[in-house]
Amino acid sequence: MLLVELQSIAQAQPYPLLFATVSGAHLYGFPSPDSDYDLRGVHILPLPEVVGLNIGEETIEQSQLEANLELDLVTHDVKKFMSLMLKKNGYVLEQLFSPLIVQTTPAHNELKAIAPRCITRHHSHHYLGFAQTQWRLFEKEQPPRVKPLLYVYRVLLTGIHLMQTGAIEANLVTLNQQFHLSQISDLIERKLQGGERSKLTTTDRTFHQQEYHRLVQILVEESDRTYLPEAATAQAELHDLLVRIRLASV
Repeated sequence: MLLVELQSIAQAQPYPLLFATVSGAHLYGFPSPDSDYDLRGVHILPLPEVVGLNIGEETIEQSQLEANLELDLVTHDVKKFMSLMLKKNGYVLEQLFSPLIVQTTPAHNELKAIAPRCITRHHSHHYLGFAQTQWRLFEKEQPPRVKPLLYVYRVLLTGIHLMQTGAIEANLVTLNQQFHLSQISDLIERKLQGGERSKLTTTDRTFHQQEYHRLVQILVEESDRTYLPEAATAQAELHDLLVRIRLASV
């Protein structure tokens, strides 16, 4: 029933969607009962709204509560999304490869086929920066919350896995099948039971601080030794796909 509701919301958007997927805690593997649904996607501006003086919305953001479904929706126009893919932006790649698909098209599959040639060693900076932001949030709260700590572990393990394999994996439960961190299952259980505001005891802080610094160091080392290239090589392919998508919208 939930998928039907999300599909209905996607279909009601002002522009056709190239794809829509679920991101956030549901993608990461630790949604609590009070977690909202992060719906992310790509919309296609019609040709008159990209070549004329009146340019359409490159980014659409909505927050709504509908039938007890709390939703946070963000979509980018396909050109903006492709531009973000060519930068060290792991977030858009996670949206693109999310297995929680609400709406898809053949162009979505084409985009996923091209995306690996957008991944570089410098994507490590995205994950290091995101982890640092979440760690600061974790440290400043008294008592500290579980949620930002789970995000710290999630982004660091995603970044390490990406540097090692070149593949996007955003689900912390799946990632921990590789990394075997004993604290992960306990943290996820605390969030599932306690919700978005679930807390840790202050005695946990030292252990997690050591783990944070250890995983940061591993990510830096994996970035130094990765086989991933210095720069993306997919711009020509993305340009060709973008032109075809635009012309098809006429």
